[in-house]
Amino acid sequence: MQGLFKRASVSLFALMLVLPAAAQAQTAKTVPESQMQMQLSFAPLVKQTSGAVVNVYAEKIIQRQSPFAGDPFFEQFFGQQMPNRSEKQSSLGSGVIVEANGTVVTNNHVVEGADDIKVALSDGREFPCKVVLRDDRLDLAVLKIDTKESFPTLPIGNSDTVEVGDLVLAIGNPFGVGQTVTSGIVSALARNQVVRNEFGFFIQTDASINPGNSGGALMNMKGELIGINTAIFSRGGGSNGIGFAIPANLVKVFLASADAGVKSFERPYVGASFDAVTSEVAEALGLNKVLGALVVKVSEGGPAAKAGLKAGQIVTSVNGIAVEHPDALLYRLTTAGLGKTVNLTVIDNGHEEQLSLALARAPETSPRDQRIIGGRTPFTGVVVENLSPRVADELRMPPESAGVVVSDVKEDSPAARLGFEPKDIIVSINGTEVKSTSELVEIANSDPGLWRVEIERDGQRIRQFFR
Repeated sequence: MQGLFKRASVSLFALMLVLPAAAQAQTAKTVPESQMQMQLSFAPLVKQTSGAVVNVYAEKIIQRQSPFAGDPFFEQFFGQQMPNRSEKQSSLGSGVIVEANGTVVTNNHVVEGADDIKVALSDGREFPCKVVLRDDRLDLAVLKIDTKESFPTLPIGNSDTVEVGDLVLAIGNPFGVGQTVTSGIVSALARNQVVRNEFGFFIQTDASINPGNSGGALMNMKGELIGINTAIFSRGGGSNGIGFAIPANLVKVFLASADAGVKSFERPYVGASFDAVTSEVAEALGLNKVLGALVVKVSEGGPAAKAGLKAGQIVTSVNGIAVEHPDALLYRLTTAGLGKTVNLTVIDNGHEEQLSLALARAPETSPRDQRIIGGRTPFTGVVVENLSPRVADELRMPPESAGVVVSDVKEDSPAARLGFEPKDIIVSINGTEVKSTSELVEIANSDPGLWRVEIERDGQRIRQFFR
């Protein structure tokens, strides 16, 4: 079936090259008319570009606990003979060399938690490499091959010029069988709700993508990278012709941050929250299309407020490019880049307006004042910080979050045993509202004996009593 699909794709490509537009619309079926048309192939394009696509091997060491751990009887008699053991876990993916110095772009989930990462080139050579920058929200990672050699690269194209129906090639290492090339078309654009992360703006393709293709190249007919393959829709683990790729324009912004040497990728801070436009909302506002991003809340003094954005308005485009949903809005602002100013088209009470929004870093409105709680308290072992939009962004929390947050919990500490978790917001202790880390330390040092603690976790209030 795969061979038949490839031949069908090549024949279609040949016909599109030789037939004028009118004939294409009128002719349902035809056959190649010359030997040259019979010999048309993607092979020259593959030879030109495949050397820039690599296999990525990641290994991490995990500790397997002895089945007798924690049992006093078995530990007394067998504990020394049945120690905890370590095992290697391996993952396989793909990557694309985008700079001649050995800079590779892949998916974050391919290398996340890895202790040892290697890349293998199409000619069989292997090199160790290190992670330069990664982000779990975008599912992107930049690696650097540890050598001074020069490598073939794949130029990064403009994914905004991609259209549904464009011919594409996918190159990667599916199921670990070795470098493989598949062909297809762009099936859809601006797909969201594909994977469970904070980013939702994908190119959909029917080119066969399977496990192991993650981090590989989605390429146009010019030999340009237009996307990084990242996910498939599958019930059985194989390709169903529904694959998704991260657009190249987002890769460009992420790569620029890696080249700048930043420790973490920062997205523009808007100071507003958005929701999807439903058919009910569109009807109530008199819209003839169900698209855009509905402004739900605007933070006082933030960039959105300064731009004049208000709750109830609908953002329909950024710099003249239509916004299909809130994820598309986030994508357009992210690819515009920090420090830039974008033009928003908004609908307010049926009237269209133009607003200018400055894209800035999330501010640290109050000093984070990070502290580690010690002593004899339920909080012993937690690391706490004062929340601000910057801290909230780092912890992957809603930007409007406020108060004192647990940013880390030390392993095997009293706080860990009592169930405290990162991202917990400590609301009050014994009825006293906790507004800052210094207040928390002061209350903890008072040692009241009985602790009535209220925390907020994922929007839910939890009350606990400790002695």
